[in-house]
Amino acid sequence: MTYGFGIIGTGTIGPFHARAIQTLDDARFVGAYDANADSLATFGKSFPGKLYSDLQSLVDDPEISIVTICTPSALHVEPALAAIEAGKHVIIEKPLDATLERCDQIISAAEKKGVVAACVFQNRFIRGAKILKEAIDQDRFGRLVLGDAYIKWFRSQEYYDGRAARGTLALDGGGALMSQAIHAIDLLQWYMGPVESVYAYADTLGHERLDFEDVSVAVLRFASGAMGVIEGSTAVYPGFFKKIEISGVGGSAVLEEESITTWSFAEETDKDEAIREEFRDQGDSGGGAADPTAIDFRLHAAQFQNLMEHLDGKAELLVDAKEARKAVEIILAIYESADTGKPVRING
Repeated sequence: MTYGFGIIGTGTIGPFHARAIQTLDDARFVGAYDANADSLATFGKSFPGKLYSDLQSLVDDPEISIVTICTPSALHVEPALAAIEAGKHVIIEKPLDATLERCDQIISAAEKKGVVAACVFQNRFIRGAKILKEAIDQDRFGRLVLGDAYIKWFRSQEYYDGRAARGTLALDGGGALMSQAIHAIDLLQWYMGPVESVYAYADTLGHERLDFEDVSVAVLRFASGAMGVIEGSTAVYPGFFKKIEISGVGGSAVLEEESITTWSFAEETDKDEAIREEFRDQGDSGGGAADPTAIDFRLHAAQFQNLMEHLDGKAELLVDAKEARKAVEIILAIYESADTGKPVRING
């Protein structure tokens, strides 16, 4: 079956969605909508298709069965609900939305309408990330004791000043954690399981005129008893690859962007040396560490393919809306802890 895609939001990330759709055999880009007419017109020059004059026209188009939502982070719920009400499946750029209440609105609406709501966490489709998850599921690490995520990125002051959506809680919903580190936080909870509590500090240290943090450090206690740390920043020059460290009594691994820089187990298998060799130096995009456009749209394509295969009954959906909500909940707990100076428990 071929699925028609419509895109809502044609700013920075919209073109990545369009390129991803164009690479898929069973997908067809139908058209796009953006409240900013200039942005929409510019997008249309690169990606020929329908340019809708209003959101409702897009979601009502019978040629479209899947809507991808690329609006600012805190403005996801309105287009998502419109698409869901029109009977469309939706795949929403991270975060699902910036509050748990709005996340829950999306989840509830999709369940009632009988459509699929998914969220873009394309890092789960990195080959090294999947291999690490498989090793955890195979209990190769033994009891997990530490899970850490380090996201030390750089964004210039001009990055925040150059577009209205950046730098405001009303549109971004948060700072370095909600907008950048959320990918690593999603991977961390995917690997380590539910977070039970957090204690955090957050501040704006490297930029001016921001409503939110550009540096944050959080200590985590997972429901399993394991502990961990999240460091997230957009004020670290020149920007470094994000790093996930997983440690257990039987092994440790470090995922640095698409590379596996550490892969060590007390009980080695015949495949371990091959994994070390193959994944030692993977990828050269930088993962957005210093340039928000330096990401690989092929990972988006892999996630869109997963959604289509799920709709065809051929695959499990890797990141549905309920799964995507978890990272938002962790980040909001970190913000609350930083605001109150107290540890915050997470209900899950």
